[in-house]
Amino acid sequence: MLDNKRMTPLIAILGAAALMMSAPAFAQDAAAPATDAAAAATTAPAADAAAAAPAAAPAETPAEPAAATPKKGRITPITMFLEAKAFVQFVMAGLLLASVFSWTLLVTKLLEFGSLNRKSDRFVEAYRGTKTIADIGRLALSDEFEGNPLADMAAAAASEVELSRQAGLAVNGAHRDTTIMRAQAAVSAVQSSLAKRLSSGMQFLASVGSSGPFIGLLGTVYGIMNSFIGIAESNTTNLAAVAPGISEALLATAIGLFAAIPAVVIYNYFQTRVSAYGTRSDGFNAELMNNISRLLDKGA
Repeated sequence: MLDNKRMTPLIAILGAAALMMSAPAFAQDAAAPATDAAAAATTAPAADAAAAAPAAAPAETPAEPAAATPKKGRITPITMFLEAKAFVQFVMAGLLLASVFSWTLLVTKLLEFGSLNRKSDRFVEAYRGTKTIADIGRLALSDEFEGNPLADMAAAAASEVELSRQAGLAVNGAHRDTTIMRAQAAVSAVQSSLAKRLSSGMQFLASVGSSGPFIGLLGTVYGIMNSFIGIAESNTTNLAAVAPGISEALLATAIGLFAAIPAVVIYNYFQTRVSAYGTRSDGFNAELMNNISRLLDKGA
């Protein structure tokens, strides 16, 4: 057996040989982590740059989609009328024409009543200055008061008295009341035509005021019906797809109200003025009959 002194150098030599044989493996194991760390360090900036690129892209890209999106045309009553169905257009056009006629009647009758009242005032002032029935007739038949209802009433009464005289009838005394009754009948005939003359155009206003909303509603119903038919054919319930059609239909009702409301107001206004002038003509009729009765008693 070898002693301890000789075994110690041998163990040292064998350990050194073992370390030398295992050194390449240790070197490879130590180099591998270093290589992985270097590769990770190399790829990390590239990955960070790639991740940062999409985030930076929106900031660099201008907001082109909003500017490039085309804007739809603005919807106005005119465009709704032009894009409506033919029947709805016909309804709206008829209501607009009725509205134009209503406003035309307003202007026409304002001028008519203004001239009528001024001429009537002048006639009544001149009439109260007459002294005989013949003077009343000449004044009423003058060109200055031609066509005036009060002048026509006075002319009818004076003409009836003169016709009775020319026929050889007694117009005063016991026959005074009979003469006044004939004159009254002649004046009443003139008043009947007066009511018809002053009421011209009133029936049209009444018709527009009462039926205008319903005519507009007819166009609305027709337009909405077509809109729902379009929904069924397109298989979509998107409100934006049918909103223009519904708005066109509702425009017909709006125009109906636009035509009807002024027509009702104009009708009521002129109905009041017709009634007021009718009351004035009744008052003049009473004054005329009293004057003729008084002149007959005087023999004038």
